[in-house]
Amino acid sequence: MTTRRSGVKDSSVALEKVLKELVQISSKIDRVIEMEEKILRSVAEPKMEQEKEEELGALDVMTLLSLPDHLRKSAMVICKVGGATASEVARETGRARAVESGYLNQLVTMGHIKRRREGRKVYFYIEK
Repeated sequence: MTTRRSGVKDSSVALEKVLKELVQISSKIDRVIEMEEKILRSVAEPKMEQEKEEELGALDVMTLLSLPDHLRKSAMVICKVGGATASEVARETGRARAVESGYLNQLVTMGHIKRRREGRKVYFYIEK
């Protein structure tokens, strides 16, 4: 009897893990759908949306999906605002500025975004 109960408990734990994975997959699929809708809208309104599409050029949907979640969140903010400092991105993501600065510098190293210094401020942006 004890073996049977532990087998049921193990199955329950395994099912919970599968459920968590499915929730994460569902969330990522929702993000892909949002990006596809954005691209489709840009085709429908070519003049106004063409600039936004060019901003997404370096970070297309597949590139964004290939990034880890923490980097994807930072990259999405840069796509949204066009260019920003680490502090501005941190306000959007809710993370500490130092953490955000590290993530943005990783994206620069990977070649997904660019960095420029203006005085004491460092701006991160997507090259058109």
